[in-house]
Amino acid sequence: MANNSVANIRSAGTWLAQHGLGDSPPTPLLATRLAARSRARLFGSVLLAVLFLVAALAQVSGPLAKSASGGPGPGGPTPVLILGASIVGLLLVRTLFDAWVRRVDRQAGAALARRVAHPVQPGWRDLLGLPYAGLAAGTFAGAFALGASALAVGEGTMRQAAVVLLIAVVGVGAGAVLQLRELLARPVVAEDEVSLTADVIMRIEDARESAAPSVLGALPMVLLFGFAPGWWNVAALVFLVLGVAAHIAVHVRTPCAATMARHMVGAPEGLR
Repeated sequence: MANNSVANIRSAGTWLAQHGLGDSPPTPLLATRLAARSRARLFGSVLLAVLFLVAALAQVSGPLAKSASGGPGPGGPTPVLILGASIVGLLLVRTLFDAWVRRVDRQAGAALARRVAHPVQPGWRDLLGLPYAGLAAGTFAGAFALGASALAVGEGTMRQAAVVLLIAVVGVGAGAVLQLRELLARPVVAEDEVSLTADVIMRIEDARESAAPSVLGALPMVLLFGFAPGWWNVAALVFLVLGVAAHIAVHVRTPCAATMARHMVGAPEGLR
């Protein structure tokens, strides 16, 4: 346990240096919160991998069922229902894990001898900003449009794959909304200006990560590329490339999370 605490403190010091706060020593509060955040990010990646796996299984189960039965249908609604139930389960598990992160924050805050008297409570515009919000909305709309177009023109296997894609896109969108809601509702835990700035930085970085187009851009390529007509394959590839280019452009043109956090925090109004 002690070695793990030392490793967390060292990791917190590295994080502070990377965000321009290296003049301040790492504290147990920051080390605890960063460790919980790291576990949450790892767990979120695992949940996304499970989503891809379940969606891919639902996509291929239709043709497999058709081949096994010899019937003309695409395999029935069972795989789609299982996918929908799985996404609801994944969202519930993510919600429970976010509740654990909030509990860690509350416990860390309860141990503080002093806390910021008037902490900053950022809104969604502060965390995402219009460029990232526009990127997230555009990516979701584009992925949904690809699924809807495949559903409109497809038949049989392609049609079921399009339904799977649409359900997966909605699931990813719901997950991003829930994550943003969690970041907005999570209490601010800070004992001084540095820890308050670090709190806001973590929120901004997590919000921007939820707006990244990587997952929604990859889903059409994984689930439908090669099964759809040529024009659809080209559209999916263009959508992926444009999403990456837009993400890079927004990242370059938008101030970094540390700069935004310093602007939001300003001078602390006092400690208690």
